Amino acid sequence: MAGGSGERFWPLSRKTRPKQLLRIASATQTLIEQAIDRILPLVPAEHVYISTTTVLQQAMIDAGLPIPAENILAEPARRNTAGCLTWVAAALKERYASENVALAILTSDHLIGAPDKFRACITTALDAAEQHAALVTLGVRPDRPETGYGYIEVGDESGPARPVHRFREKPNRDLAEDFVASGRHFWNSGMFFWTIGTFLSQMREVSPIHAEVTATVCDAMHCGDAAKALAEFERLPNISIDYALLERSPKVLVVEATFPWDDVGAWDALERTRTPDADGNITEGEPVLKDVRSSIVINDAGPDRIAVGVIGVENLLVIVSSDSVLVCPKSEAQEVRHIPRELEKRGCKQT
Repeated sequence: MAGGSGERFWPLSRKTRPKQLLRIASATQTLIEQAIDRILPLVPAEHVYISTTTVLQQAMIDAGLPIPAENILAEPARRNTAGCLTWVAAALKERYASENVALAILTSDHLIGAPDKFRACITTALDAAEQHAALVTLGVRPDRPETGYGYIEVGDESGPARPVHRFREKPNRDLAEDFVASGRHFWNSGMFFWTIGTFLSQMREVSPIHAEVTATVCDAMHCGDAAKALAEFERLPNISIDYALLERSPKVLVVEATFPWDDVGAWDALERTRTPDADGNITEGEPVLKDVRSSIVINDAGPDRIAVGVIGVENLLVIVSSDSVLVCPKSEAQEVRHIPRELEKRGCKQT
């Protein structure tokens, strides 16, 4: 899935260049390039697909990714992740002429280490999805009381794939500490595994409109009727896959992730993906710092175009692009998303 706008990485992440097309966790590869490299040893390139938006489809094609251009699927309207995966189910059902197709639905913008362990977890999850006709997700055992993630609660059952008791919303600090201490809560990784048939059967039970639209869009695709496919797709509500399906289905299992994982959801994630200097600072683009500690200072425009200087601060974010500047405490990194939203309301171009 690669249709997100990456608002929390403003000002570098924009509508036509979101964070999955940025080199955030690597100096040489974008996040989407890293995601594809991780899966290619397990899934041949001709069976790897990217689900994105019409706005980003050409940017994905131009990125020169090692998969066929026709495998870059563009949903024609924004209908959240439930809509995204409905479009994917319709497109792949039409392409493979079967519902017995197992899908590994992965993220394009996460930091994942130990790729061999990652692929082993994917194999376990796909096996569970097929053997139990279940919806399977990967859960990450938390190592800190993170308030920016959703959680998955399990019971005392054992085994490689455990029944999910319930999904928990992003908690406050106290509740997050309780979740970590319980040993029965995992971070929700946002990665899912199921067959198209299981997806449709569960949608028929808990959200019939998604199952119905999958069928009608698939038929429209088969007939080459793009206008009908769009009209049918636009009938869908704007709802996440968690709310539409996973939190309502009785057939959800979780496999524990055994690999290092980070959501890389906001600028403060760079402290977990890059090595700081002696003063605890993360820098790029040769900014001039004096008496600065535990801060992140990124000059994406480069020192030849814009000189950046920071003096006498701690725990600050300073992000400079060719046309914008962000300054805020690191503790407010999750709130950065409000800036591009407000700029859009004001009619400012943020492409």
